[in-house]
Amino acid sequence: MTDSTTKIPTPSIQVGTVATPAMLAGDLSRRQDLISRIGNQGIDHVFMADHVSFHTGMGMDGMINAATIAATHPTLKVCLGVYLLALRHPVPVARQLATLSQSAPGRIILGVGIGGEDRHEMEICGVNPKTRGRQTNECLEIIRALMTGEPYSHQGEFFQFENALIKPSVKPAIPIVVGGRVDAAIRRAGLYSEGWLSVWCSPQRFANATQQVEAHAEQANRGQINWQHGLQVWVGINKDEARAREIIAKEMREFYQMPFDAFEKYSPYGSPEKIAAFLRQYKEAGCSMFNIKPCAESEEEGIDAVTKIRELLLAD
Repeated sequence: MTDSTTKIPTPSIQVGTVATPAMLAGDLSRRQDLISRIGNQGIDHVFMADHVSFHTGMGMDGMINAATIAATHPTLKVCLGVYLLALRHPVPVARQLATLSQSAPGRIILGVGIGGEDRHEMEICGVNPKTRGRQTNECLEIIRALMTGEPYSHQGEFFQFENALIKPSVKPAIPIVVGGRVDAAIRRAGLYSEGWLSVWCSPQRFANATQQVEAHAEQANRGQINWQHGLQVWVGINKDEARAREIIAKEMREFYQMPFDAFEKYSPYGSPEKIAAFLRQYKEAGCSMFNIKPCAESEEEGIDAVTKIRELLLAD
């Protein structure tokens, strides 16, 4: 490996929990209590999904929700995981990120994906599902250029403009992580991001894929990168494993409109100790960011479980 692509030390483990509807809408004091509980217990960040119209018409604007969480707590980091970038024009997105960075400097992580579970969501937004990957690549190239604060012109397959300028520049830079399981997503992560955000994969696949990501970056001469490879994972929380499975299965069926059997292999359930043992395999494979979606009897129980899982992972 040449000096220009020298790998810098792997960052410490970061563990986050999901921004639930109870944290984003409804009684303000209740929302504040939940976010304070997360921050006070040492959880590193909160992450949120992004959909315009998912399957049954449900959705959540990831950028707006990120701003909401960032404004509710003074130190918690916020991860958009993942933002469907192809559904937006990249210049306004660059402005949104710059604005969000001013409000919460150093606390934003941008996760980007292309969306694969509902092609209709792309179609109704005027995006061809067959080209959404190339469009996402182009968006990432534009956003990375605009966040430097320098004028940028672009003539591409999907966007053309002259002398776009977003001021002030984004400082510190917002790290980008790219989600997706196919080879094109692995290459995208290597060319445009600071990490791969995986989901539903084995520890061996995680290790192999992140090696490929870093190889793509090296081939592109991207220089020193503070890699932050992550895992997004649903977990079922309950000391009674049968009840834990019941809770997570119900939530995943309702959200994905698919049987839980399709996800069970990579969606642990049971006690925090059992879940931490499952996730420890990914830590050993090089994962340094865990986005945990807890499915539990209550919001508080889910937060407390993520706290315990974090403690166990850090204790190794």
